[in-house]
Amino acid sequence: MSPVLAGVLQLLALIVALGLSYRPLGDHMARVYSSDRHHRPEKWIYKAVGADPDTEMRWPAYLRGVLAFSVVGVLFLYLLQRLQGSLPGSLGFVSIDPDQAFNTAASFVANTNWQSYYGEQAMGHVVQTGGLAVQNFVSAAVGMAVAVALVRGFARSRTGELGNFWADLVRGTLRVLLPISVVGALVLVACGAIQNFSGIHEVGRFAGGAQQWNGGAVASQEVIKELGTNGGGYFNANSAHPFENPSGLSNLFEIYLILVIPFALTRTFGRMVGSVRQGYAILATMATVWAGFTALMMWTEFAHHGPAFDLAGGATEGKETRFGIAGSSIFAVATTLTSTGAVNSFHSSYTGFGGGIAMLGMQLGEIAPGGVGSGLYGMLVMAVIAVFVAGLMVGRTPEYLGKKIGSRQITYAACYLLVTPALVLGFTAVALALPTPAQSMTNSGAHGFSEILYAYTSGANNNGSAFAGLDADTPWFNTTIGIAMLLGRFLPMVFVLALAGSLAEQTPVPETAGTLRTEKPLFTGLLVGTVLVVTGLTYFPALALGPLAEGLAA
Repeated sequence: MSPVLAGVLQLLALIVALGLSYRPLGDHMARVYSSDRHHRPEKWIYKAVGADPDTEMRWPAYLRGVLAFSVVGVLFLYLLQRLQGSLPGSLGFVSIDPDQAFNTAASFVANTNWQSYYGEQAMGHVVQTGGLAVQNFVSAAVGMAVAVALVRGFARSRTGELGNFWADLVRGTLRVLLPISVVGALVLVACGAIQNFSGIHEVGRFAGGAQQWNGGAVASQEVIKELGTNGGGYFNANSAHPFENPSGLSNLFEIYLILVIPFALTRTFGRMVGSVRQGYAILATMATVWAGFTALMMWTEFAHHGPAFDLAGGATEGKETRFGIAGSSIFAVATTLTSTGAVNSFHSSYTGFGGGIAMLGMQLGEIAPGGVGSGLYGMLVMAVIAVFVAGLMVGRTPEYLGKKIGSRQITYAACYLLVTPALVLGFTAVALALPTPAQSMTNSGAHGFSEILYAYTSGANNNGSAFAGLDADTPWFNTTIGIAMLLGRFLPMVFVLALAGSLAEQTPVPETAGTLRTEKPLFTGLLVGTVLVVTGLTYFPALALGPLAEGLAA
């Protein structure tokens, strides 16, 4: 079987698996977030934190809950790392330096999981499982809660109430993420991923010294890392490490985990707003962009010409032989079009255009299908922009799902769109202008520029993958990328929740013959075009200096 055919078959199997999961998982999440019942363990949690889950919140109160919970998470994870040397189960590792502890705490709480450290050489069992793995669950649940709050903004009328943050957080964790993670961890263990609390073992002695590996609760952390679109690896090699991702089967399963909730949330959206066809329109937009990017990535990596490429069957540099070009390309697109950031190959070794595709996937806002929760609310903001553009073209007041899109709503949407590009381009420009950050580059020219652009793109978009080749474990990068991650996560949430509140206060507008039918293929095409044009206008000059220049020079 040819590698290309094998890749196509993998892609078809993935689509079938996602299709089979779409309806039951989407309907389950709609029931979870619409239920007025509280399970006994949930009541214990509400009592412990002093929250009343039946109290409805307006958007400022909902936002305060998001920010307060996240601030506590950052402080707890920071202190856990700083005290690691005094904790049991540390495997003899010392406490983490202040700048790196801040960077890692910000990273995992912001659902970014950017790592400027070697996991197997820095973090013990307590930090890995009691700190990082916990944030993999709750940071994903925060994103889902904000997305559901925006959906309620569209579904409700004549009220500013968006639900209860604490109830949404707990239900998303206990009723959605935890059950799937338990089953998924068993599947990964069956595939060969490790799950233990063993210490450090010497596995070989060579001329340069001894090689050592430590065990850990890898399978359980791997499954929520992918399912919650987190991405932080237990080991530095991330999902290229055989302890995390042993085979082609486990690789395909992990891609499925990355995509299943973000795609299924469109069904949840359709159910909660009372029109599954609206959910299908958003799904079609996401699927179109995802399929297009996957096809482009596979083409660039398989079709690159040259004697070495022809002999190898494509651009195999930096790719695991057990996954091949196809498995690596599908994974790379899935992880950069979502906020996952896990890697099973070396993105810096992709062709110039291949690296650019991965970078552009993050710059789209990671909305195809995007991160858990963040992908849905990002695409809904783009839908608001699209109906506004359509309204300008035909001279009608724009409406979406029966809600008028006025100056207030479009201001919130525009602010949402501007936050991330401002962080990415601003920090990249400053880093290149100063002498010290540029010394971290191990490559010059277009590829060196791409290293820094990719780092801030990954941080501000809460992705977490790295182009590699950049020494990011410095006070400058640890601090600035940490700031970019926090601002890139929580500033957009401010505008999303403000938009949700303004929509929930409105009285529904009756549908007329002139209303734009947002469940039709025409709107899907308009939305795809809006996503690509807005991103292209924003990032094209920077991409032209980096991956495009490198690709054209190859």
